[in-house]
Amino acid sequence: MTTSRIALITGAGRGIGAATAHLLAQRGWDIAVNYARDAAAAEQVAATVRGHGRRALAVRADVADEAAVLAMFEAVDRGLGRIGALVNNAGIVDLKARLDEMSAARWRRMLDVNVFGTLLCSREAVKRMSKRHGGSGGVIVNLSSIAATLGAPAMYVDYAASKGAIESFTVGLGRELAAEGVRVAAVSPGIIDTEIHADSGDAARPQKLAATIPMQRSGTAQEIAQAIAWLVSDEASYVTATVLGVAGGR
Repeated sequence: MTTSRIALITGAGRGIGAATAHLLAQRGWDIAVNYARDAAAAEQVAATVRGHGRRALAVRADVADEAAVLAMFEAVDRGLGRIGALVNNAGIVDLKARLDEMSAARWRRMLDVNVFGTLLCSREAVKRMSKRHGGSGGVIVNLSSIAATLGAPAMYVDYAASKGAIESFTVGLGRELAAEGVRVAAVSPGIIDTEIHADSGDAARPQKLAATIPMQRSGTAQEIAQAIAWLVSDEASYVTATVLGVAGGR
């Protein structure tokens, strides 16, 4: 069971991260709101958390930067205490392209944020949660994507590959930590109506592809937040090393 009710959510200034911060605050969690650039958006999320009667701390860090991640965890330790949940939500996409149109710089940034950032944050969380390190347990939830299964051909196979890595990491780390009081799971969203689609150059993508989804609609950030909230709760106490699909049947 998770004893600390402090959660660190990366990329929590918008979309799924912000929705998760709001929902966990409603369910009694204090929240560390990580952001990379938009301080105003992060502070607005933190204010909403406080409006639910919980503590909040907005903390800036590019998760691909090891020194910044170390400083972020130290700031959360000081400002809120030892975390009981980490939600590795920070991630990026890029413009729609074929592999033979992509640059190596694009790949490095994609993998640095989506994969290296998740590993970095998870490592620091393990040092605080694992009973091996004197912790009292906790939960790590990683954000994958249905792209890991479908491959995202002629759109962003590099993003799909990064999320495939997240799923492998989730299974491996979950088994590694299973006897140390730390559960690790991932959520694999389908097409969710958030701002991230604009980053790929197609802000209307959720509406355009709605008819291709078995449920005939895109998902919402709130629906993904609900899955995350369940995974970090004691209701999911026997769930680890697994990926939960939340994709409307895709």
